Amino acid sequence: MSPPLNREELSEYRNRLRRRHAELRQEIRGELLQADSERYVDLANQVHDPGDESVADLLSDLDLAGIDQDVNELRDVEDALERIATGGYGICIDCGTEIDRDRLAAQVTARRCHDCQAAYERSHAGGTHAKL
Repeated sequence: MSPPLNREELSEYRNRLRRRHAELRQEIRGELLQADSERYVDLANQVHDPGDESVADLLSDLDLAGIDQDVNELRDVEDALERIATGGYGICIDCGTEIDRDRLAAQVTARRCHDCQAAYERSHAGGTHAKL
């Protein structure tokens, strides 16, 4: 097991998280402005062809999915910053062991060690077989 993160490492992770936080806020703002200006819903209302309405709905849903993904990442970043502030950053939320530094370098918002994350993904994957 590696020693706990030192002050310099925590500072570096905090800086990375703050930069990503600012980037995400800017991306979300831009996506919301773009989605508002494109107004796919208006397009669907103007053209009463079912195919055009489907395309407009799909484009609108894709925009919202991208925004939703960014908002979820923003929450993860904010949670990681909170863990730094409270002393829990770099510690697995499931087993309490130190999260490997290579994992934190690759996924700065990591909440779980590699083994616990793998177990979490297996238990929350929704099954391995497609269901109709």
